[in-house]
Amino acid sequence: MRPPDFWNSRRLLSTLLVPAGCAYALATRWRVRRPGWRAPVPVICVGNIGIGGAGKTPVALALARRLAAQGRAPHFLTRGYRGREAGPLRVDPARHDARAVGDEPLLLARVAPTWVARDRAAGAKAAVAAGAGCIVMDDGFQNPALAKDMSLVVVDGGFGFGNERVIPAGPLREPIAAGMARADAIVLIGDDATGASRHFGAVPVFAARIVPEPTAPSLAGKKVVAFCGIGRPEKFFATVRALGASVAEEMPYPDHHVFSDEEIMFILEIAAKHGAAAVTTEKDHARLSPDAKLMVETVPITIEFDAPEALDAMLARLFAAKGR
Repeated sequence: MRPPDFWNSRRLLSTLLVPAGCAYALATRWRVRRPGWRAPVPVICVGNIGIGGAGKTPVALALARRLAAQGRAPHFLTRGYRGREAGPLRVDPARHDARAVGDEPLLLARVAPTWVARDRAAGAKAAVAAGAGCIVMDDGFQNPALAKDMSLVVVDGGFGFGNERVIPAGPLREPIAAGMARADAIVLIGDDATGASRHFGAVPVFAARIVPEPTAPSLAGKKVVAFCGIGRPEKFFATVRALGASVAEEMPYPDHHVFSDEEIMFILEIAAKHGAAAVTTEKDHARLSPDAKLMVETVPITIEFDAPEALDAMLARLFAAKGR
């Protein structure tokens, strides 16, 4: 679904839904208090306080790359949103598609062993048995099944916390203060355009930004039709423009939208009308059919930390405390 416009403001409809948001917040509060299974290896959760679009998966990928470079043998653990497999299942991109495991696990599996499991504790046990030196959770900050040794809360500087209200009155899964109380650090992506940092208090902040990977295609001076189905499509469109492309049309779809071949042909027809190429995100590309993938370009992105040495120091302390 596409987030409703009133999640960005405190309009009448949002105010009317505040009691329902209080009930949701109370349910989350009781849920997160349940003790979870504690793994013998460090468990690092990359989550957020709001719904979708913050940049959790790119942060998880960047984190795992750093851990792998340090010889920490990271394994990813994720629910596999919209995938049919309940798991625990180790993702094999050669055998599994987005319908089976979801789109994000296919991206994660390119970097490190990836486990899909609706039961996070069962998934962690499978990863440990397979030799994981540490576990990086993509999402699951509000899921109590698996104890976290470190929780990184990702905040999109351009959106912040929206209207700062809880679902359905706003985009938050829980009140900001409750989430901050469990956060070990904040990953702030981009400039803080909304003043979200006033809520951070004493929680350490790692500033970061989304940048194209070196392997991203050269789009300088190229005319494109940009389409995507992600939480905040405007971020992708801005990235394409930053690469120097001339965007003939922007085509946003709901988050995790499954594109039919007919929809892709429609997009390609629009691109042909403009004499442009069709470009999308890697996450969207993972949901396309094999034939459609051949006709659409991707723009791979990564996360760049302003002070990576500070993040490495925090990780080193975590592993030392865990005796690893």
